Amino acid sequence: MAAPEREKLAINQATTMKQWSLREAVEGYAARDIRGISVWRDKLAECGVEVAAELLRDNGMTVTGLCRGGMFPANDDAGRQAAHDDNRRAVDEAAAIGAQCLVMVCGGLPDGSKDMIDARIQVADGLERMLHYAREAGVPVAIEPLHPMTAADRACVNTLEHALDLCDALGEGIGVAVDVYHVWWDPKLEDQIARAADRILGFHVCDWLVPTVDLVWDRGMMGDGVIDIPRIRGWVEAAGYRGFNEIEIFSERNWWQRDPEEVVETCIDRYAEFV
Repeated sequence: MAAPEREKLAINQATTMKQWSLREAVEGYAARDIRGISVWRDKLAECGVEVAAELLRDNGMTVTGLCRGGMFPANDDAGRQAAHDDNRRAVDEAAAIGAQCLVMVCGGLPDGSKDMIDARIQVADGLERMLHYAREAGVPVAIEPLHPMTAADRACVNTLEHALDLCDALGEGIGVAVDVYHVWWDPKLEDQIARAADRILGFHVCDWLVPTVDLVWDRGMMGDGVIDIPRIRGWVEAAGYRGFNEIEIFSERNWWQRDPEEVVETCIDRYAEFV
């Protein structure tokens, strides 16, 4: 597999979220000629949407995604309405900063519930309801299936196949984000990536450490774990994806403890060798 194109390197702001504000991240990435960034809503709120939009424009940044919408399941109508209202705000924010998509982490079981079937129904209903608003705003919605270990509390959409079934049912304006951390283990992955085709709206890379010590906050830098990232990138590109390769690392015990300049330089080096 040929090395990835340097101009397709993007960094998800999560990779340096503990060290840098949005302004610091944008300027730090741009200083190293990285022109793709995925923005997190809490950092966007700290900066202010209008200020952030100008900052991103002035630094020539492509916003690969806004993280995140979703979290649909709730125990009552008031909770479901609150989720809907928040997702509409997320759509507005994504439109304001020119994000290529709004990434959806769909949510797990409501507090006290064991009804996974109902949670998945609520996700489908919530996506359908907010999708009308997203279409009007011109914001593509990207369902990100998460590893099954997150099904209870973060995302009950756990396979690319399930995410694409939702896309089939919902129609235009919705696709998927393929994050190798969450889907690398899936025996159907190659076939489902081919099925996704032009509905792939984002491609996220990092590595799975062995052993991993935390279900969410222990991702590895590319090359430090067991994921065959170039193979999966090859499948994604064969399906027609031509967008950014986005590095997204949540790392409480390692990369969030390091100087962000070192983190970014390591991302650049490992991208060329292991993506």
